Amino acid sequence: MQYKVMLILCISVILSAMPSPSIAKPSKLEYEYLGVALEAKGKHIWGTSPIIGPDGKVHLYVAQWSLDGQKDFSGWFKESEIGHYVGDTPQGPFKFVGIAVADKGGKFNAPHNPTIKKIDGRYVLSFIVNEDNKLVTQRIIMYVADDLNDNWRPAAGAEPDGTILRKGTHENSWNKTAKLGVSNPTLLKVDGKYFLYNKSVLKKNPKKKWGAYTYGVAISDTLEGPYNYTKQVTPDWRGIEDVYAFEMNESVYFLSRDFGSKKGSHGGGLLWQSDDGLFFPWENVTRSFEALDHYVGKETLADNTVYRGDLTGRLERPQILFEDGKPAYLYMATGINSTPGHGSRSHVFKIKFIEADTK
Repeated sequence: MQYKVMLILCISVILSAMPSPSIAKPSKLEYEYLGVALEAKGKHIWGTSPIIGPDGKVHLYVAQWSLDGQKDFSGWFKESEIGHYVGDTPQGPFKFVGIAVADKGGKFNAPHNPTIKKIDGRYVLSFIVNEDNKLVTQRIIMYVADDLNDNWRPAAGAEPDGTILRKGTHENSWNKTAKLGVSNPTLLKVDGKYFLYNKSVLKKNPKKKWGAYTYGVAISDTLEGPYNYTKQVTPDWRGIEDVYAFEMNESVYFLSRDFGSKKGSHGGGLLWQSDDGLFFPWENVTRSFEALDHYVGKETLADNTVYRGDLTGRLERPQILFEDGKPAYLYMATGINSTPGHGSRSHVFKIKFIEADTK
């Protein structure tokens, strides 16, 4: 017995002398406000996702709906459609090309929150739809194409209409208690696998109106699926929304809204960092961007019409344009506008990726 006690003490001394594992200092993004990227007369513009086409032009895929339609900004889940715009530069101006994905109503209602990527030589457009204006039915659609002429087809591993992901139904599914279906996809290729990150609002406390806003990942061996649920990747707390995933220098990053105001106001956002893309520790989360008034001044926004949020101009739906494999421009939406007859609009920032000094 005495020998065992001495052995335990020796091990404790050795462990205490060892350096504790250090958490890598997170990288960061720096921003320069360039101006309004896109607005349209008589419409709300939301969720502007950019990509550079083979023509060298910047293509934007945008959620939009009528300014004179639904009240209380609810048109986003009742009559949204995905528009396609093209410009010669990241700052625009952008010209309307056409409707990339129409609102069909019924079972394929209000396509919204588009995000576009080019992976393995194919363009992939992911977005959400619902059924009959009911948020509890939200699901994720995946379309693919060989060009940007809007010849989209459902992913090979999807359901016939392009549905690639629904909320989990298996007893062990991480989001089986999701209140609002599954939504807000962001796609990334990691170590030869395809990670489809997705949001769920989990019922953690039945006494509270809302639950935990969290992200999980579904993984496939092929780009077009099928995608299988694996795990939840962010902690259980009300605070992550509108994720855009990207990879830089052997780390996976999330750029998101600070939905729970955990590191500042909910008008700004967070940068999450992960070694493997399968878990994003809170210790590696930093404040990343602020509300629009931080960049343009409160006086500039004083006469804006508020359609969503407030006059600080909270920034939502971050989407990144890459140049030469590096984050170069950031597009985000605000629910305010000073232009008469124009609804919510998109703004563009020049960004610089600052790699953490690990020395």
